[in-house]
Amino acid sequence: MSDQPEGDLTLRTVAMPADTNPSGDIFGGWVLSQMDLAGGIAASEYSGGRVVTVGIEAMRFWKPVRVGDILCVYCKVLRTGTTSVAIDIEAWVLRRLSREKFKVTEGVFSFVALDDTGTKTQVPARPA
Repeated sequence: MSDQPEGDLTLRTVAMPADTNPSGDIFGGWVLSQMDLAGGIAASEYSGGRVVTVGIEAMRFWKPVRVGDILCVYCKVLRTGTTSVAIDIEAWVLRRLSREKFKVTEGVFSFVALDDTGTKTQVPARPA
């Protein structure tokens, strides 16, 4: 596991008490939703329009996110298809008190580009 994030910082947010389980850890689903938001931003910017999430490849949670942590989500385009974009997404935490920074999870999210009517549309070709 790398000691530095890969990709562009796409989203930063603070983990709040309302997002915890009874043990005081932030729900994994909250982290996943922040990653989906960031991935949607990255895929939309890449494709130049509307996108929807169509899949998430295996995710692993290595460490818990705690109340007050700053969740930093990094995205990079992994691959593209005719109508799809796969985004490699890493979620890192900046601990509130110690200022320690570490990766808490990662995954590959797939998005499909849509036109204004909701029909799949081609992702523009980008230089390599």
